[in-house]
Amino acid sequence: MAIDVGGTFTDFVGLKNGVLQALKLSTTIPQENAVLERIARIGERPKRIVHGTTLATNALLEGKWARTALLVTQGFRDHLEIGRQNRPALYDLFCERPKPSVPRELVFPVPERLDAQGQLLRPLDEESLQTIARNLRGAVEAVAIVLLFSLLNEGHEGRAREVLREEGLRVPIAISSEVLPEMREYERACTTVLSAGLQPLLDRYVRGLAKGLRERGLDAPLLLMQSSGGAADPEEALKRAACLAFSGPAGGVVGAHFVGQSLGLSELITLDMGGTSTDVSVIRGGEVALAAEREVAGWPVCLPTVDVHSVGAGGGSLAWLDRSGLLRVGPESAGAWPGPACYGRGGKRPTVTDAHLLLGYLPGDRPLPAGLQLHRIWPRRPWPPWPRL
Repeated sequence: MAIDVGGTFTDFVGLKNGVLQALKLSTTIPQENAVLERIARIGERPKRIVHGTTLATNALLEGKWARTALLVTQGFRDHLEIGRQNRPALYDLFCERPKPSVPRELVFPVPERLDAQGQLLRPLDEESLQTIARNLRGAVEAVAIVLLFSLLNEGHEGRAREVLREEGLRVPIAISSEVLPEMREYERACTTVLSAGLQPLLDRYVRGLAKGLRERGLDAPLLLMQSSGGAADPEEALKRAACLAFSGPAGGVVGAHFVGQSLGLSELITLDMGGTSTDVSVIRGGEVALAAEREVAGWPVCLPTVDVHSVGAGGGSLAWLDRSGLLRVGPESAGAWPGPACYGRGGKRPTVTDAHLLLGYLPGDRPLPAGLQLHRIWPRRPWPPWPRL
């Protein structure tokens, strides 16, 4: 069984005796309870469950990951503040850089130093680490450790994590030599911070899901879809939680690749339209395109990722007028509840789905998956007042 939890719908696809069975239902909160209820509703006992989710993506976009501290080499406290000199908008004199993923008061310098060959210049100051650990207890939910040249020698980072553990710090601790042992301090720091900050959120979700499966007598192995298009068991995936940042979109591309192979097609453009966003990718020569770096909310995530271009134009994306009176669509979405106005759940603002219904592209007289019935609640003319933001 494959499960894809999106912001608007949750999709289930089962493969039984070579036959595909599909079910689409509205996403509810909390997500793990909804998934467990749907599995029970299907009434099957899957032998394997592959799960893709937008939980990590949404947490990054909304800035709702765990409160995270960052430990860096003394003298290099401003990695995240300095970043790169690239401007988001080259000719915009008033453009604002994204805020650092960790506020400066939660960045702690650690006395230690390795040289550019990974050789010891200054030993790790464990007393300083012990003091930091005492300050962090109860103050943060995760810790990222990014020390200079640790990609060549992980000794200081590994020992720093041990000291924090010995001092009773019981939160997820991500070290850059495990998450991203590559050059470029800013990108390595960002990726490690996001991986640490996502881990508590994903850990709660995965543990709740696994516990629910066991309580229902379902011992099927659970695999999590990763941004690279592969799948991993939860324990391994959570070590680098940032690998789940594009879990859902990657699954759509891999599925399209499989269909293309079965049809003998090696050149494809994939389109995956959900309730909140539309994801597009290209398959060339029968190979899924991968990117070594992606940007989320202005922060780089340097982990292998299916090369997907996303725009905030899904079925539930809201239409609005800007200050100059121009029509805009997204990125804000009506979500599953209340959803588009034509769902009849109390939504008052127009969405892409409402436009397609009024234009006749969607049949209003046919029931849809998830028990939905579209309602043509607006006349074609006059149009209702448009919201202005």
